[in-house]
Amino acid sequence: MGADPEELATEAALETERQFVLTLGGFALELPGATLVTHEKIPAPRFNFVQELGVGPERQAHFFEHALDHYFQRALRPTFRVPRPVPDHLDRGLRRFGFRARDAPLTLMLSGTEAEAAPPPSVEVRAAEPRQLDLVASFWTSDRERPEFRTALDVAWSHPNPHERLVPLLAFLEEEAVSAAILYRYRASAGIYAVTTRPGARGRGAASDLVAHALAHALAGPQVRYSIFSDSERLERRLVRLGFRPARSFQEYELPRDAELALPRPGPPGPPQWRPPRRAA
Repeated sequence: MGADPEELATEAALETERQFVLTLGGFALELPGATLVTHEKIPAPRFNFVQELGVGPERQAHFFEHALDHYFQRALRPTFRVPRPVPDHLDRGLRRFGFRARDAPLTLMLSGTEAEAAPPPSVEVRAAEPRQLDLVASFWTSDRERPEFRTALDVAWSHPNPHERLVPLLAFLEEEAVSAAILYRYRASAGIYAVTTRPGARGRGAASDLVAHALAHALAGPQVRYSIFSDSERLERRLVRLGFRPARSFQEYELPRDAELALPRPGPPGPPQWRPPRRAA
């Protein structure tokens, strides 16, 4: 019996996202039941998250201890992604460590449906050129973070590994760059990441035009399945109109801004749990 094509496409899209973080200088650590995606130089949640794959009730204490210690040692605040419906023991465990569920789920959307008829684009979308590297990087980083991100972006863009391709996109309104996104392909799956618009240009459809342009022009290459994430019902409806459909839904858990990056105290000291064997007299 063959594997479900939809399941294969979903797993390929999730793997592409992990590879996107890795190609920009991050790394992934696998634990039993989860993958810890980490980028020490970019502390944003999209680069530091735990992808839960299945942690049983009897093993969650060990899992949480190792996962949180991994991020807290690096002063990073990870998010936890748990496929919905969330098992009760994981919800209780995450809340016990101070994590709170976000109001809206995170939904992975896959291309493959027919897009609705759309009005003419309000902006001009073009693939960025290498000379625009600083402009591209300015959409996602502050002055302090930009040198590290700029270097990683330049390497992945100009010197891709086999089976991958990175294409930054820019949307222009009267020759001013107002929106940007990064298209990243890994093997036969491509993700559209970090879609953002300058505050003064929001509400004009620039982000939607970016996504529609990437699909219409097959910028990642022929016969490639596209994916994108939605974190609101409003965005999901917009992506459905562009030709995407929901593939998998996750509940995200995050720490409040005032949460302390430390594991709870283990409690009062007790007797030793192990003693060396005694030699016979």
